[in-house]
Amino acid sequence: MELARAYKECEKVIKIHSKTFYRAFSMLPSKDRNAVWAIYSFCRTVDDIVDESDTPEKELSQFESDFDRFLSGEKLNDAKWIALSDVFSRYDMNVQAFKDMVKGQKMDLAHRTYHTTDDVLDYSYHVASTVGLMLLPVLAPENEKALRESAVKLGYAMQITNILRDVGEDLERQRVYLPAEVMSRHGYDESLLFEKQGGQAFINTWEELAVLAEGYYDEAMNKLHLYPPSSRVPVKGAAVLYRAILNQVRKNNYNVFSEKNYVPAEEKDKLLSTYQ
Repeated sequence: MELARAYKECEKVIKIHSKTFYRAFSMLPSKDRNAVWAIYSFCRTVDDIVDESDTPEKELSQFESDFDRFLSGEKLNDAKWIALSDVFSRYDMNVQAFKDMVKGQKMDLAHRTYHTTDDVLDYSYHVASTVGLMLLPVLAPENEKALRESAVKLGYAMQITNILRDVGEDLERQRVYLPAEVMSRHGYDESLLFEKQGGQAFINTWEELAVLAEGYYDEAMNKLHLYPPSSRVPVKGAAVLYRAILNQVRKNNYNVFSEKNYVPAEEKDKLLSTYQ
């Protein structure tokens, strides 16, 4: 498969599965944009194995084996590996971030229980902050080390947003990411969650985590000036669009049990136009 076609295949993956990231990072220069598509394709493959496969442990083990072969220099005939090979040759990639991301997906297979906010942040680091660390060599090669803490915090913010948006969807998979101590503090618990009971106790639980996420968005954006101008708008745009999901849930009276909350396309356009 030729390189241009491989990148096109990776672009299709993000265009289908993450319209928010696709819209934001489409503003990058073409070579950096392609690199983001390839990195996203890697992450999406792992995520789909864990969420959709009938034999996730076996497939994830095979994926890790393929990644080891890739890192050893073996040429693998698949779009994501072909594109990633080009990315790794052009950027100083953070290999550990890729490995940590796979480790995070294994946490879902273990049906881990989240007792504290720190437990949730540890999970969020592995499945989301790592993505930011993967992207930094592409988005800000000269300030990659200085931006690592900011990327981790943005990952925290985005993953907590995911958790708060996807409560109902996660329950269908028998997964609970709301920390037990936060629920308990507001007179809520896992049994009520599985009964899909809303009400003030749930809203207070939800809002405590939403405020935490909003704080991390603010902290992450404090370092935006360290990104080169070509990356600043896409990073800010991605953060703004993702943060807007929280207000969308609020507008929808905190209904995260029976529907997935999206920011309407016209509102995305309005938000993005502010940063272009």
